[in-house]
Amino acid sequence: MLKMPRGLLATVLLALLVAGCAPPGIVERAPVDDPDQLLRQAQQQAPEEAALSRLEAADILARQGQRTQALQISSEIDDSRLPAEYRLQWAMLLSELGNELGEPWAVIQAGQLLDEIDFPSDAGLILRERLGLALGQVDEHRAAADMLMYVQARTEREALNDPIWNSLSRLDASELASLREGADELALGWLSLAGLVRESDGDIERLLSNLEAWRERNARHPAARDVPSELLALRELRGREVRHIAVFLPESGPLSSVAESIRAGMRMHHMHSAERNGGLRLSFIDASHGNLDALYAEARDIGAQVVIGPLDKDEVTELENRDRVPLPTLALNYGHGDSNQAQGLFQYGLSAEDEARQVARRAREDGHRRAAMMVPDNEWGTRVGRAFQQEWSRLDGIVTNAVTYDPRGSATESTRRVLAGGRPDMLFLLALPSYARQVPPNLDYFDAANLPIYATSHLYEGRPQPLLDHDLDDVFFVDIPWQIPDAAVGGVEALPYLASFQNLREDSDPATFRLMAMGVDAYELARRLPQFQLLPESELFGATGLLLPGRDGRIERRLPWARFERGVPRPILTFELLDGDLLDNGQLN
Repeated sequence: MLKMPRGLLATVLLALLVAGCAPPGIVERAPVDDPDQLLRQAQQQAPEEAALSRLEAADILARQGQRTQALQISSEIDDSRLPAEYRLQWAMLLSELGNELGEPWAVIQAGQLLDEIDFPSDAGLILRERLGLALGQVDEHRAAADMLMYVQARTEREALNDPIWNSLSRLDASELASLREGADELALGWLSLAGLVRESDGDIERLLSNLEAWRERNARHPAARDVPSELLALRELRGREVRHIAVFLPESGPLSSVAESIRAGMRMHHMHSAERNGGLRLSFIDASHGNLDALYAEARDIGAQVVIGPLDKDEVTELENRDRVPLPTLALNYGHGDSNQAQGLFQYGLSAEDEARQVARRAREDGHRRAAMMVPDNEWGTRVGRAFQQEWSRLDGIVTNAVTYDPRGSATESTRRVLAGGRPDMLFLLALPSYARQVPPNLDYFDAANLPIYATSHLYEGRPQPLLDHDLDDVFFVDIPWQIPDAAVGGVEALPYLASFQNLREDSDPATFRLMAMGVDAYELARRLPQFQLLPESELFGATGLLLPGRDGRIERRLPWARFERGVPRPILTFELLDGDLLDNGQLN
């Protein structure tokens, strides 16, 4: 069993002595117990000697309990300046502090060394475990699962079951399939467990039955001996499966056309799901008149367990201001408030604000810090632009210039204004296709063709048009998986709910297709509301993205990324965390 000594030097010295390569400096350097003195010395020393002095100061501070300061100092050390025998000590110190203080990027920084030097076996496994946990914390779940399964195969640590499952359960089908290549027996067991959970498709009885069968077939597997806590918790849902859903959608009024597209997606998907949904019943109730109490009373009278709707934003606001809702409810919009306080209420929609926040996160991950903005001069632009700006500021980004434009006009003047000052290193673009296509040529005209553009889904009409969209080449954007099927990792066959996609895509207008996909995901989310109430960390890989309930029940969407190449969207795979370039983009500063 792998042991993890708490003290850094105990860990490192033990590993090095066993390996017969203890660094002479640990014993031979003149002892200095004052970290401040060591840091002052470092300012006057050559780079190699200064790095060693800073490492010793960080180690002393860590042992004295000043671990935050120790982390800051050790993360700023240029480890390439350290003697080879001291780089292991640096990596173990930095990873221990990062792991303890909840700073995953520090652990990832230390983990780079795994590819550069040979580690004694125990030290290497300790660092790999810390690195796997850190990768999970930054949502790099494929790399995290791979790393943690590697460690577990060599240590049999059942304590890793929950973090392994936490990452595996967040991978889509193509990512799970990619882990099979070269997988050992332990990893194959984990992957088969993840597969059977996915195949149960929200049917708790089938899932629990399949789980017991898997445990019998894999009795020696760590997850059979100690089932991940998230799976164990699902036993509490037995007998609470959703069998009847009431849908509140208007049949007349200003939202009726939107409602009809959502309804069409729901109905088609319900038809394709008949064999696996256990006879679930779907009842549509006309919500045109907006009397919520009357709608809930009707839903109760017909025996509905869960409600989908309402669609109207004001009605959702009315619900979110209540203490609770009469039945578990998935609203099809977001209320006006900053948060939802009603117990049992979830909110889901195709939020442009979600997309703006995701753009901000991705651009910072890519190393950008100085953003210019182009948003339309209307309420929509104000709202979405604010969401981007707030997330960008939270991530310590700077907005150099926020430009609003007339959507009916030319992009020439607005592009000039974007570049008028502040030297941006990226552009956030919120625009419909006809306007968006004007922006890259204008950037080229103003000698800024290399300025990266990050955009929301709204610049893409939803069907390949290479002649029209070639001006968007190299623009990065997010969109729902169903809208960019050719850009999906694993191709069209890897899309969620493939049969429903193929039937709905065949005759649909791209303008309404996103709403049909929303109807499909609303259906699947409603089936799982009891699970989301019990396990708030649950996720759904849906037609409109990876769907995650927030603490207040508002569903957040995370979308795949694409980039235009020759006028056609192409997939962008997740960045490689163990690429050294990551450390140059400011993530660890």
